[in-house]
Amino acid sequence: MIYLASPYSHPDHGVREDRFWQACREAARMIKRGELVYSPVAHSHWISTFGLPGGWDFWRAHSLAMLRRCDELVVLELDGWQDSEGVRREIEAAHAMGIPVRKMEPKEDAPV
Repeated sequence: MIYLASPYSHPDHGVREDRFWQACREAARMIKRGELVYSPVAHSHWISTFGLPGGWDFWRAHSLAMLRRCDELVVLELDGWQDSEGVRREIEAAHAMGIPVRKMEPKEDAPV
C-alpha cells in the first residue's frame, strides 16, 4: 500500500481545488499501474466540505494511522510541497516508522 503525500492547505480555494485534482489524477495513474494507493487529499477533500478543517492539526491522527498501514510514502512534488507542514510531518513520521520515502514529479500533460 502506498501513501501518496501531497500539499493541500492554502488560503486560495482555487489552489486547494487544483491540488485535489492533481492528487486524484496521480492516484488514478498509480492505480491503473496496479498499485494500491491511499491519498489523504483525494480521500478527504469532499469529506472536509462538511465543515471539517483542512489543516494538518485536525487530520494528523487520521493521516498517521493510515500511514502506519502503508509500505511506502510517495511525495507528489506539486508546487508548495516543500512548504507544506502536512507533507513535512508525513515524511518525518514515515522515517520514524521505517517506511521508505520516494519523490514523484506530477505528470500534468500525460494521459491518465
